[in-house]
Amino acid sequence: MPDELQVLGRAVKQAQYRQHRALDSRLATVGTSLAQWDALRAISRSPGASARALAATTFQSEQAFGTLAGRLVALGQIERRPGGGRRIEHYLTPSGEQVLAAGHRIADEVLNACFAPLGDAERTTLLRLLRRLTADADADA
Repeated sequence: MPDELQVLGRAVKQAQYRQHRALDSRLATVGTSLAQWDALRAISRSPGASARALAATTFQSEQAFGTLAGRLVALGQIERRPGGGRRIEHYLTPSGEQVLAAGHRIADEVLNACFAPLGDAERTTLLRLLRRLTADADADA
């Protein structure tokens, strides 16, 4: 059984790696990276969110997210505004919204190709199983 679990873990990692490489490669054609696009997506979903919240959402440390956000500010894709206390809030700019939209189109194409070998019922089952595996982690976040 331990060997099977290691094979399963590796298969999940391999699928994720393949998906991330394809996304990163295609997103480069619109001038962004997977990490940058994911940050734009997180900010779009939670305008005004803090770096701490956005770091957790994008699976990064606060320091790594701060560096990434600095690059996005320099690219004119997000802006930071003072919030309550020492909190800094993050918002998309019109340029960021355009990159995000282009990224959504690319992600749809890439993910469709990545999951093409699975039928609709298999995709639904896979999603249900992955949500069950991550339910505890989501509650901790």
